[in-house]
Amino acid sequence: MKKILFNKLLTDCLIFFFIALFFTSIIIWIFQAVNYLDIMIEDGRDHLVYLKFTILIFPKIVSKILPFIFFLSFVYVITKYELNNELVIFWNYGVNKIVLVNYFFKFSIILAIFQIFLNSIVVPASQDQARSYLRTSNINFLENFIKPKKFNDTVKDLTIYSDSKDQNGNFKNIYIKKGKGFNNFQTTYAKKGIFKTIGNKKIFELYNGETISVVKGKITTFKFLKSNFTLNNLKTNTITHRKTQEVSTSNLILCFKKIYKRKSIDLSKELKIENCRTENINNIIKEFHKRMVIPFYIPVLMLLTLLLIIESKENINYLKFRLVIFLIGVLTIIISEMTLRFVNDNLINNLGFLFLPFALITILYSIFTYKYNLINRY
Repeated sequence: MKKILFNKLLTDCLIFFFIALFFTSIIIWIFQAVNYLDIMIEDGRDHLVYLKFTILIFPKIVSKILPFIFFLSFVYVITKYELNNELVIFWNYGVNKIVLVNYFFKFSIILAIFQIFLNSIVVPASQDQARSYLRTSNINFLENFIKPKKFNDTVKDLTIYSDSKDQNGNFKNIYIKKGKGFNNFQTTYAKKGIFKTIGNKKIFELYNGETISVVKGKITTFKFLKSNFTLNNLKTNTITHRKTQEVSTSNLILCFKKIYKRKSIDLSKELKIENCRTENINNIIKEFHKRMVIPFYIPVLMLLTLLLIIESKENINYLKFRLVIFLIGVLTIIISEMTLRFVNDNLINNLGFLFLPFALITILYSIFTYKYNLINRY
């Protein structure tokens, strides 16, 4: 009977948890997807690239909000059970509260392991795949982001300006600059231009203009009635290289070992792992902390939630007690994220942050064992 009661409570918590997690993630994902619209509109990417990129950010959103939704869901359901006198059924059947604590604590350990799997394998892989779509995709809709009366430098080493655009797609009074610096660049002016596709090549056909080229300080000019400006192999200014958070955990471990064996060296090319260098060691350690340590705050949140069973709703201070538990839980989540800012290559300093969640688990579990062992004596 006790097992049935435990399973019923856990099932209710999980149903609320998964529903809240799904819909909250969807809402955040929609806002993020809208923000990433510039990948397609301003950066000239294909709509399929945009769709794949935005879908692949979903695991990261889930991973980020999971601890808070977990805490909120379990607090809500357990509080609801107490207010509806459903927890009384547990105590009337002789359920020892420490047994209930152990049951839910074991589940939180399983969830923490799942979070480690999500942070260490799923999220880096999905983030890297999303970035790979940007690395391998072409700029297909350059005409979409040339907005009248606005300088656009989304494409690397290229600035384009147009005074206006008519209904037929003709751009008027065009300015194009290729290259950087003062000694090597090319500037083109044209009265009219239109985008055309010839075979597999995308060109910007310009009419009635002039091109000024500067090569090593030497200036050459020529005027034209018609000129084709090729748009193939253009590169965007959007960051497309692999970030540390997108590197697989196994590669980060390999990189970490090699860096400590060979001091002050860049191993990015040798190991084919981007950002594998001594200067990036702090970010690598922070990534380990985020993936391996922060998930263990989930059992901490679980034990904080279970403190709600200590007090009955009949207690005059029950509402204040609930509020205090909720605020402590939120503060714990904030602290878990703040520790990332202080983690660095100092081993002694990191040990404190490494053992912090385990110290909190020990303290909270000691409260339960002390209180209920004391009750059982009388």
